[in-house]
Amino acid sequence: MSAHFARQQRHEALDRLSDRRLYRELAYVGGHWTASATASSFEVTDPASGASLAFVAALDESQTTDAISAAAEAFPAWRALLPQERARLLRNWYEQIIAARDDLALLMTLEQGKPLKESRGEIDYAASFIEWYAEEARRLNVEGVTCHLPGAEMSVRREPLGVAGVVTPWNFPSAMLTRKAAAALAAGCTIVAHPSSQTPLSALALAELGERAGLPAGVFNVVTGAAAPIVETLCADSRVRALSFTGSTEIGRKIAGQCAATMKRLVMELGGHAPLVIFADADPERAAQIALDAKFATSGQDCLAANRIYVERPLYEAFCAAFARRIGALKVADGLTPDADIGPLMHERAVAKVEEQVADAVARGAQLVCGGSRHAAGPLFYQPTLLTGVPDDALIMLEETFGPVAAVTPFDSEDEVIRRANDTEYGLVAYVVTENGARQRRMVAALDYGMVAVNRVRITGAPVPFGGVRQSGLGREGSRHGIEAFTDLKYVCLDLA
Repeated sequence: MSAHFARQQRHEALDRLSDRRLYRELAYVGGHWTASATASSFEVTDPASGASLAFVAALDESQTTDAISAAAEAFPAWRALLPQERARLLRNWYEQIIAARDDLALLMTLEQGKPLKESRGEIDYAASFIEWYAEEARRLNVEGVTCHLPGAEMSVRREPLGVAGVVTPWNFPSAMLTRKAAAALAAGCTIVAHPSSQTPLSALALAELGERAGLPAGVFNVVTGAAAPIVETLCADSRVRALSFTGSTEIGRKIAGQCAATMKRLVMELGGHAPLVIFADADPERAAQIALDAKFATSGQDCLAANRIYVERPLYEAFCAAFARRIGALKVADGLTPDADIGPLMHERAVAKVEEQVADAVARGAQLVCGGSRHAAGPLFYQPTLLTGVPDDALIMLEETFGPVAAVTPFDSEDEVIRRANDTEYGLVAYVVTENGARQRRMVAALDYGMVAVNRVRITGAPVPFGGVRQSGLGREGSRHGIEAFTDLKYVCLDLA
C-alpha cells in the first residue's frame, strides 16, 4: 500500500465521523479553542498506517500559565456551586459522551491503534467515572468528631484543593482523563489537563462535549503540545495544588521531584510488571484464556498486563499447549478491521524494545513457541508471541513489557513463586489462578501488590480504588478514595460557651 493511498484511506475513515465538531486541532483554554502563540503544531498519525490525522496546536509555557490562570479564576465560582449542581453538569457530560460513543471510539482507534471493539469498551469505561463521580459529588459530608473538650463542638470538613493538573498517557487516552478529571471536578477543583501528544484528539473531543454539557469556562482546560515545558510549568506553579499523572515510573519520579518545591498533592499511577501465578489445580484451558485476556488486551500495551506468567510444573506442558493455540488464533490487523484482536504498537521505540526483549530471552535459553518478529500488517505491528522456559534474569522478566509478548516459566512450590513474584520494584496488580480456597487467601496476603485478581482478569471500574504500592504509584483513583485525593481536611472547633 502506498503512503499516498494510506493517507487517503485514513481521511476516508475520518469522514465516517457523524459529528465533525468532535475533531479538534486546537487546544481548549478558558472556554476558547486556542492556537499556538507561535503558530506551531505537531502531527498526529495513525500507528496502523502512518497516515496523517491532524496537526494539533503546540502550546508553550506562557500559554500553559494562561490555562492555569483560567482555572484559578474559575475555581471560586465552581467550588461555590452546590454539590448537586456540579453533579448535574457532570451527568450532562456523561450523557454527551454516551451519545457520541461511536465517534469517540473511531477517533481513539485512529490515533491509538487499538481495535475498535476495545475503543468502544474504553469509552463506556471512561463515561462510567463521570457518572460515578456525579453521584459522589453529593456525598462529601461533614464528619462529626467526638468532643474531648468541655463546651466545644468539633467537626471535619472536606474542601477542594484548587487547580489540579492532570497528565495522561497514550494507551488509554479517554479513560485516564475522565478517571482523574471527574473526581477532581466533583470535589470542586478545576482542571488543566495535558494529554499525550500521540493521542490528543480523544481529550479534545471530551473538551468539546464538556463545553456542550455546560461546564463553565476555565473549569476544564486541555493544553496540547510538548510534554516537558507544559508539565514543568504545571509542577512549578504554586496555584496548581494537585497533580495527577499516569505514566512510567521513571517520569513519575521526575515529576515528584519537580513538585516538591510547591508541596503539591500527588496522585500517580506508574509502571506495572504483573505476575500471573497458575497452580496445578487449575483447568489448563480456563487458565490459558485468563492468561490471554490478562496479557494481550490493548496489544499488550497496558500497565495491568500479565508480564510474568508462572505455572506450577505439573500443569506446565498442558497450559503452554493451550496458551499457544489461543495466541496463534489472534487476529492482527488495523483496528478498524472487524474482529481485529491485536493492533499496532504506538511507535517504533515500543517495537524495538519488544524485539530486544525477545532476542535477549532466546539468547538466555527461552524457547520461542510462536511469533517473535514484526508482522506483515505494517512496520509497527508485532506478532503475538509466546516464550516458554524464560529465566528470571531475562530482560522481559525484569522490565515492564508493552507489547504482545507472553513470557512463561515453571515453578515448584508456593513459597518459591511468592518470592519470585514479589522480586520487583513494582506493585500494581497480581493475578492468581487456583481452586484451593485456603491457597487463594494465602496468596492474596503474601503478594505485595495494590490489587490482586483471583481466577479472573476484569477487576477495574469506577467503584474500585485503583492503584499500586512501591514504585507503582501514590494514592488511589476511582472509588470514594479518588475524590478524597483532591480535597483537604479542615478541622473546625466551635466554642459553645
